[in-house]
Amino acid sequence: MTKRSTLSGATLVALALLFIGLTVLFNYALRGWRVDLTQNRLYTIAPGTQRILESIHEPINLYFFFSEKTAAQLPQLKSYGVRVREFLEELSARSHGRLRLHVIDPQPFSEDEDRASELGVRAVPVGAAGAQLYFGMAGTNSTDGHAAIEFFDPNKEQFLEYDVVRLVYQLANPKKPVLAWSSTLPMSGGFDPQTGQMREPWVIYGQVEQLFDVRPLEPSATQIDSDVNVLVLVHPKNLSPAMQFAIDQYALKGGHILAFVDPLSEADPSGAGGNPMAAVSADKSSHLEALLTAWGVKFDASQVVADRDHALSVSMHQGEPPVPHLGVLGLDKSSFTADDVITSGLSNVNVATAGSLEPVKGATVKFEPLLQSSSDSALMPVERFRMLFDPATLRDGFKPTGVRYTLAARVTGNVHTAFPEGPPAGVTLPAGAAALKVSAQPLNLVVIADSDVLADYLWVHAQDFFGQRLVQAWASNGDLVLNTLDNLAGSADLISVRGRATFTRPFERVEKLRRAADDRYHAKQQELEQQLQATEQKLTALESRSGGKQGAVIITPEEQQEIEHFEQEKLRIRKELRAVRAGLDEDIQRLGTTLKIIDIVVIPAAFALLALAFAAWRRRRPHGAAAETRP
Repeated sequence: MTKRSTLSGATLVALALLFIGLTVLFNYALRGWRVDLTQNRLYTIAPGTQRILESIHEPINLYFFFSEKTAAQLPQLKSYGVRVREFLEELSARSHGRLRLHVIDPQPFSEDEDRASELGVRAVPVGAAGAQLYFGMAGTNSTDGHAAIEFFDPNKEQFLEYDVVRLVYQLANPKKPVLAWSSTLPMSGGFDPQTGQMREPWVIYGQVEQLFDVRPLEPSATQIDSDVNVLVLVHPKNLSPAMQFAIDQYALKGGHILAFVDPLSEADPSGAGGNPMAAVSADKSSHLEALLTAWGVKFDASQVVADRDHALSVSMHQGEPPVPHLGVLGLDKSSFTADDVITSGLSNVNVATAGSLEPVKGATVKFEPLLQSSSDSALMPVERFRMLFDPATLRDGFKPTGVRYTLAARVTGNVHTAFPEGPPAGVTLPAGAAALKVSAQPLNLVVIADSDVLADYLWVHAQDFFGQRLVQAWASNGDLVLNTLDNLAGSADLISVRGRATFTRPFERVEKLRRAADDRYHAKQQELEQQLQATEQKLTALESRSGGKQGAVIITPEEQQEIEHFEQEKLRIRKELRAVRAGLDEDIQRLGTTLKIIDIVVIPAAFALLALAFAAWRRRRPHGAAAETRP
């Protein structure tokens, strides 16, 4: 017995040492190996993210500022902070040293707090005492460039990966993205021959110039520079064949394109020479059908989307009351695609005489709507909107189709050339070069079927203040454009990083039980409440007959007995009503109790039984082996 016990003890010690050794070995040998068992793959980064991490050439420092003690007052925010930190640690681990993560808990009046403010991370007051909460991130590169996420908004949790990776991409590529900008509208300012004065550039154009390297592209251009990150086409009209071919080849090379097309551009200066007949007959529609069709997008320049649900009230003449204009639309969150980074944070976008987009039948591209009308809309001929004096007339004969029309879309995928027979006349390719027939890289295209969305009058108020132009936005048109450019200006890998599932998950079964219980008890609750109300009314009528005052009517014993009966009935109904209301949570409480029993009793008991069974099996096994070897 002593020898067997000694051997068993030595075996246990050997197993413990072996376990420790294997743990240390695996800690080094399997470093970086991870298995994501979450339902929504929260800790599995997108392939585009991994490629961006691998493309980093110089180290980038990430500073995650998180006030843990202050966040403890808000459990949901604290859990999201843990989620963000773990995600940043995952990126750092996968970057092979290219990302250096620093987790900082800035204390009040400390150097860390000053550092956070210096890098652009702002504090948010929390609680009655106004404690400062830091929950943001800043990054720096080797050239003293820096960028920041001021605050990680839990409402944008699905775009956490995109926001972080976008910051990393900007630090790894600090040069301003290049935009080739082609517009037939007077967006860039300059001399206005009609007024004889200098005109201000459109607000959105000025904002774009501050963030990007904008290169104007004339309609007669014959090539697009190879370093262009995004090609912007605003109300393209009468483009030369050479220009269209250059755009076609740029798209086939995997170009990133933002196109604003319009069935009726209100800002188009065509026919503005003072002749009313010329203004009516002027062509103010965009001309890009051949290229759009080759890219898998159908755009009908002869139709305008009329939407009664989103119609804005406008006044055509001074002094007249505003009336709803079916062609001037104020789109809200119900019109936006919530899971696309371009539209997720928008509040409202205004458009005027916008057209509709749809995928070409048989096209192989991926067509994703970004902006849509309501179902209370229809397509109307563009002629009804030319020289419109009374918007109320648009309601004459308006019949909604129940279809939600797409006003803006994202298009990705491989496409074919719009010039299958080769370059047009007058275009000469460089020596040794051949025209592309199909995509060498997938196209990334965003099409917005309205150019007036860029115009100042639809989204900003501008005024002169002591010689300085002050601008105040009242719609999200500018954010729509800048979000789109910011997204397209990144690499194809960055564009491929889309919204992810959220970390916080609702208690779906609990909500299902709550809805079922509510349906089951709601009718009974209403019935009892009606009985209680009727009983109280009868009781009040009987009691009012005996007010206790002189001259009051003396009630009979029968009526007194009836009053007592109604009092008892009233108590019974109230008791039953309380029971019904308590029954609403009975199933949920039962589910909670069941889960507690399973977690606290059943699972530990199951493991204990398995351990006992295994121990009994091991105890019997040596005796059996000894019996077999006994002579």
